[in-house]
Amino acid sequence: MAGRSGATARRPLLSPAGPSRSGEVRLLLFATAREAVGKASLSVRIPRTGLPLRGFLEALAHDHPGLGPILPGCRIARNGRYVPGPSARVRPGDEIAVHPPFSGG
Repeated sequence: MAGRSGATARRPLLSPAGPSRSGEVRLLLFATAREAVGKASLSVRIPRTGLPLRGFLEALAHDHPGLGPILPGCRIARNGRYVPGPSARVRPGDEIAVHPPFSGG
């Protein structure tokens, strides 16, 4: 239902993690990704069968629109290792880290 501003409410695609640990993924956010979400980490629930990384990231951008423009330039790590591409699978129990581009000195 549209509000006065004409915007419609977004229904989250990734559910916040509850007391049950099955289906839970821990998400770590760094730099601009952390700023876009307002938190350094989240725990979300996914289907027990998992999701392709591409689908997980699309759902994440849907649930947190500020991440949409940031995610394409990010490196994604699953369980401490960078994933080579969007076909990798995210499974319950995984830890996903979102690393936006950064410069060193």
